Amino acid sequence: MKVLVLSDSHGNIFNMIQAVEREAPRMVFHLGDCWRDGERLHDRFPELPFEQVYGNCDYFRGSREAEKLLCLGDKRALLCHGHTYGVKQSLLAAGLAAEEKDLDLFLFGHTHKPLVDMRGKTLFLNPGSIGDYARPTYGVVTLENGKLDARTALLR
Repeated sequence: MKVLVLSDSHGNIFNMIQAVEREAPRMVFHLGDCWRDGERLHDRFPELPFEQVYGNCDYFRGSREAEKLLCLGDKRALLCHGHTYGVKQSLLAAGLAAEEKDLDLFLFGHTHKPLVDMRGKTLFLNPGSIGDYARPTYGVVTLENGKLDARTALLR
């Protein structure tokens, strides 16, 4: 299974569409900033399962979720924007949450800096910012034979 992970689109739908077309994923996750972009992408590719959470620039909050705990096969994954875990300062709170929630995968954005890092049993992925006009990046998570892997990619 291949999952495309996007974050911090900030209105750049074109880059999101390009990433979907390039990677041909089986599922798409949007980690916030801007919720409406995620909706528009899902409208464009309604056949792809889609999940999203809101970010610090998504002002409506309400019934929409700041984080989601999902299962990818037998792997536990958390989707969040990252601002509620203070990821711009450090990954300490994120690491503690990963341990507490027994996560296999912690997905976050917010910093606009791509990251793939294994901490204990948890794979951390920040796809960077797909909305960046100079260096748009995204992430890809694969699950094959019960093994998780992740990478980031530059769109251009």
